[in-house]
Amino acid sequence: MSQEPETNEFGQRVGPVVEGWTPRPPLEPTTLEGRYVRVAPLSEAHFSDLFAATCGPDDGPLWTYRPVAKPANLAGLWMHLAAALEDDAQLPFSLIPTEGERAGTASGIAAYMRVEPRTGQAEVAGVLHGTGLRRTRAATEAIHLLMRHAFDLGYRRFEWKCDSLNEPSQQAARRLGFTYEGRFRNHMVTQGRSRDTDWFSVTSEEWPAVRAAHEAWLDPANFDESGQQRASLRV
Repeated sequence: MSQEPETNEFGQRVGPVVEGWTPRPPLEPTTLEGRYVRVAPLSEAHFSDLFAATCGPDDGPLWTYRPVAKPANLAGLWMHLAAALEDDAQLPFSLIPTEGERAGTASGIAAYMRVEPRTGQAEVAGVLHGTGLRRTRAATEAIHLLMRHAFDLGYRRFEWKCDSLNEPSQQAARRLGFTYEGRFRNHMVTQGRSRDTDWFSVTSEEWPAVRAAHEAWLDPANFDESGQQRASLRV
């Protein structure tokens, strides 16, 4: 947990000294390998697989809280994802399960955003789990790998934000060990609608316990022969 404030020579309360602090290395495109998923830099080679996984006739609800509605065709998804690749403010990844019906096939996306090496903070954003990834251990491991990579590089804070009405995203954040921090009202306009945004985070002090809980849940021994969990994830 965070240390108690200190008092400076002027009698003012100030935060504790972060010993030896220097800016962290920037987060770069890299492939993160897990037991159940590979997190790889997004590329155009993944677009058609992602269209099949996330833009089916029943996939409209997956796009309700995203910046755009579900693309009607591959060209529409191509434009959406190409814009993400060109956006210097984000670092997008494809989520590729290594087991199941879509093993080896891009089935979801996530991105690093708000990466601030100077202050040691980063955010996971734009998480979209398509066919073959939803409610799987691969989906959980993908977020774990992104978190672990940032904290391994010495980042002090990892964020998750979502529409305040997006209950599944809120539940996912809490399940993964993120702490609710508050709500930004009228934060943005998404698909023409007003959005309040809920903020969650995990700090470097909390990460060891969060990481241990993730790793215990992801251990193959926690799953039966059909891949069903024996114990739920508790942080």
